[in-house]
Amino acid sequence: MKPIDRRTMLIGGGAGIGLVVAFSLWPRELGSALSAGKDEKVFGHYLKIATDGQVTVAVPQAETGQGIWTGLAQLVADELGADWENVAVVPAPDAPVYRNAMLDGRVTAGATSIRAFEGPLRQAGATARDLLVRAAAKKWGVAAAECTVRNGFVSHEDRRAAIGELAAAAAGLSARDDVEVRAWGAGGLVGQPLPRLDLPAKSDGSLRFAGDVRLPNMVLAAVRVAPPGGELKAFSRSAAERQPGAQQVIAAKGWLAAIGETWWAAEKALQAGQPHFSGHGRGARPDEAADFETIFDQGDFDKAVGSARALGAAYRIAPSQHLGLEPMAATARLANGRLEVWAPVQDYDAAHRAAADAAGLKPSAVTLYPMPVGDGGGAAMQADVIPIAVELAKRTGKPVQLTLSANGSQNHDRPRSPLLARMAGLPSPNGAVQAWSARLAVAGNAKIENAVPSYAIPSIRVGRSNTELPFETAYMRGGLEALAGFATESFVDEMARALNADPFVFRMGMLGGSVRLAKCLTAVTAIGGWDGGGKGSTMGVAASSAFGSHIALLVQAGVGPDQKIQVERMVAAVDCGRIVNPNLVRQQVEGSLLHALDLATTPAPEFIAGMPVARPLGGLGLRRLSPVPKVEIELIGSRETAGGVSGLGHLVCAAAVANALASGTGRRLRKLPFDLMAA
Repeated sequence: MKPIDRRTMLIGGGAGIGLVVAFSLWPRELGSALSAGKDEKVFGHYLKIATDGQVTVAVPQAETGQGIWTGLAQLVADELGADWENVAVVPAPDAPVYRNAMLDGRVTAGATSIRAFEGPLRQAGATARDLLVRAAAKKWGVAAAECTVRNGFVSHEDRRAAIGELAAAAAGLSARDDVEVRAWGAGGLVGQPLPRLDLPAKSDGSLRFAGDVRLPNMVLAAVRVAPPGGELKAFSRSAAERQPGAQQVIAAKGWLAAIGETWWAAEKALQAGQPHFSGHGRGARPDEAADFETIFDQGDFDKAVGSARALGAAYRIAPSQHLGLEPMAATARLANGRLEVWAPVQDYDAAHRAAADAAGLKPSAVTLYPMPVGDGGGAAMQADVIPIAVELAKRTGKPVQLTLSANGSQNHDRPRSPLLARMAGLPSPNGAVQAWSARLAVAGNAKIENAVPSYAIPSIRVGRSNTELPFETAYMRGGLEALAGFATESFVDEMARALNADPFVFRMGMLGGSVRLAKCLTAVTAIGGWDGGGKGSTMGVAASSAFGSHIALLVQAGVGPDQKIQVERMVAAVDCGRIVNPNLVRQQVEGSLLHALDLATTPAPEFIAGMPVARPLGGLGLRRLSPVPKVEIELIGSRETAGGVSGLGHLVCAAAVANALASGTGRRLRKLPFDLMAA
């Protein structure tokens, strides 16, 4: 494969366009702004316009399959008044201005991309549009207020000029700091189902991922890594080096790597070397005796309950692996006191620091090229292989591409935290809920947006314990909100059934203050043909709010002849505020639902020495392209602030399935993943 052309951009538009993605030639120093290429003019931190009319948007967020390269570019193009067929994207350079303010870093996670960058990107487009209009007005001797910009042209009555023609003159003007953005969608692009910029390249295979990087004189490496806290104890160097194609074996305290003519040769060398590592073996469940800190307290739960006996239930969610197809990989090149790294990264800052520390260089001497991410579940938040790739580049003196095997990637995956939720609730005389208590034992300190239910309950107490576990956990699509959503919506359903109430009506009676969520619930039951969810029904519902958005889900599910859960239909209603691209929203909600369904029905991993045991993906029952449930997405129009959607389906999927099974079988499943054979 030819070396990557770092100047190639991803371009939207008609047929034959958008074939390759790589990188712009990034500035070398930390804190640098965009640099102009030939015939380009820079407009602030996010935008470049070429004399031929091409508009290039610098996108600070990783493309994980969520379509964010398209969504963010669409915001800029609409505000600017660009022609979509002439819009391209490049990864933003390394500068503090590109930090995600919602996550305090250059991080792509938590359904924050649109929410964090809508304002800055619209402002960038508005400022550039103002400069272009002023340049045209000066050229024509007319008032700037009388000019308009649309479809790549500035117009005034019968005059018009392409924005590329005006770019040089516009860039020479001073930007005003009081430019206001236009009305939402005034540019004719926002709110439209525009084609994804990355789709052509993904369809024809020309989109390059981390494993596709090729550099002159690059060598290929495989590695075995010690369990957390472990060390390399023994291996056979001679057996490894005797393998055909093996070039070099490199040992370190916590790993053993092999360099080969091919990656497979390196991998076979490691197999022959039979490395042995120290490790430890401990359990993998939250501590039920942990101390709980009250994180929300409304009313007086103890007084409300008094001597009455509250309903109670406990929900357990096992740790979940990412199980993506893309293995962990990174390429490193050290030359002339500078380091370059190519890797799929969602936490850019952490990956950049890890690379600099491994090389012993200042961050300003390190260039990190964030590759498109092949695993949309969140695994790219981990940058563990980057330091090893850098060390191998130091020792070999050559560019090194390091790739973990599929098994190794599973072994060193950091799964989503498990959860233990103990719920208690007291029905009120009017058939609603008078008091609610939730105690959530979960790993980590991340905020859980939906830990407090959306319902109007007089007395609510929520406690949380940040549980220590014998293995490391990490972010997964849907966040900890997915865990809380399962416990909350399952327990609400249980309370409704204990009162012989329709689960939909029961919820609606408590959603007076959550109008947007109530609209979602009403819409989904109407579209789905809700039958009341009584005994013998195959329907279940769930609703939740998080990420600035709201979702309700109706599921039809049952148990098949093979005694496995069969989900036939999913109907979701979503209010995510202003919508940049309805196709992207539908794709993300559908993908989130199917991913969450896989997590709910895939057996939990076993752990040895603090690591998940690798399993063949083909035998786990992961969903294939066919068959999948019929999925219907209803988008509820809203002018509210745009919310996030990438993890929205995770909030409600498992609970809706459990509620449907409770209707049809009379059996309540309180553990994830579901196990119909468990007692």
